[in-house]
Amino acid sequence: MADREKAGGRRLGGKCLCGAVHYEVADEFVYAANCHCSNCRRATGSAFKPFAGIERDKLTLTKGAENLLIFGDEIGNDVRCGLCGSFLYSMVRDGAYVHVAMGTLVDAPSIRPNKHIFVGSKAPWFAITDDLPQYAEHADGGPSLKP
Repeated sequence: MADREKAGGRRLGGKCLCGAVHYEVADEFVYAANCHCSNCRRATGSAFKPFAGIERDKLTLTKGAENLLIFGDEIGNDVRCGLCGSFLYSMVRDGAYVHVAMGTLVDAPSIRPNKHIFVGSKAPWFAITDDLPQYAEHADGGPSLKP
């Protein structure tokens, strides 16, 4: 799918596995990381969740709002497709931000994950082999574990 150009800048498309839910998001992500916490591992069924954070009002559902399955409350939740179960995004920071699951993006974002967070609880069977900084918890919580 081609990148979308609209007033206000480049827009990226995203969707679930079955195609029942589609979204658009501004290519203006504020941060991106690979989260290794146990909640993200369980939510994705993977060793970690690559996500990109952006203000909530910069993501728009374009198809399938009636198919959403929401775990949590109005200010903090995980959003999935209710038909195929794809994990799409999380509402965080009291509902002000969205953490987009980068694997659901159809178009390539300008940002890339630049750190590993919550490495203190990463899966013991997974080895991080890149040179990105690693943090025991959130990156704001202290120095990198890796010099």
